[in-house]
Amino acid sequence: MSVSELIGNKDNAVYSVVETAKLREAIEMLNAKNIGVVLVTDKNGHMKGILSERDIIRRALAQETGFRDEPVTKTMTKKVFTVDESASIDDVMEIMTNSRIRHIPVMDGKEIKGLISIGDVVKRKISDAENEAAVLRDYIATG
Repeated sequence: MSVSELIGNKDNAVYSVVETAKLREAIEMLNAKNIGVVLVTDKNGHMKGILSERDIIRRALAQETGFRDEPVTKTMTKKVFTVDESASIDDVMEIMTNSRIRHIPVMDGKEIKGLISIGDVVKRKISDAENEAAVLRDYIATG
C-alpha cells in the first residue's frame, strides 16, 4: 500500500503553527487537540520544522523557565524526514525505525499533503495481517 492510499483513507487533519508563534501556543494546541506533533510553517504554509512532545521535554530539561514564551523555532526539529505520496508503508516504517521518530509529513514538493503517525502504520499493518490470515483460512477451508 502506498502513502497516498493511506492518507486518502484517514482523517487528514494536519495541525500547524507559524514559525513566529510562541512555544506556549503550540503546547496549547497539542493539548487541546490531543496530538503529539505540530508542523511549523512560514506565513505561506511552507514547512520549516516539526515540534513534538519529545522536543518540548528536552527543552524543559535544558531550560526550566521562560522557554514557553520563546518562538517555536528555538525548540522545533529543523531536519524533518518526509515522504511523498508514492512511498510505501514499508518505506515509512523503515524511516521511522531508523530515525526513531513517530511522525512523517507527506509532501508534494513544498505542499503538505498529510501526516502519518506510527499509529497509522501499525493500524495498517494489523489490518493487512488480519486480511492475509482470513484469506489463508478460506483457502485451507475450501481445500
